[in-house]
Amino acid sequence: MADMFLDKFRSLVPEYLDDKWQPEDGLSEDELEEMVQDSLGRPAAVLPQVVREFYLSVGGVEDLMEAYYFVWEPDEFEIEDGYLLFMEDEEEKFVWGIREDQLSVPDPLVHRRNNATGRWMSEDGTFSEYMMDMYSWVFEELEPELEDQPESQG
Repeated sequence: MADMFLDKFRSLVPEYLDDKWQPEDGLSEDELEEMVQDSLGRPAAVLPQVVREFYLSVGGVEDLMEAYYFVWEPDEFEIEDGYLLFMEDEEEKFVWGIREDQLSVPDPLVHRRNNATGRWMSEDGTFSEYMMDMYSWVFEELEPELEDQPESQG
């Protein structure tokens, strides 16, 4: 299958980190394969195309993988409640996932679980839409607000 999302995700590096994308910004095919095999006991081909291309593009960029939320390394993937989990918030109140029965979809919908209630809700966007919107929110809205706050007096 042709690469559909690589350029989109690679563009995050120059757009938000003011740097040129380098091959080491992404995981290699071999690294991704080994990590997915370690966590899921399955080949990386089980992942949706968009998830594979996300990690091949920016899986090695800590500033993106830990930008407000924590995008899991592929060797941390879990399947719980019928969802492939890939991200959590800092307080571990929420976790994001893709329905296991949708893993064959090239760009499936993202869902979020409230860990206190165990309730899953759709984020009403595909993985590519959700991730691009999340980075836009973090780097264009949230980060400038944090920079504008006065430092606390201690």
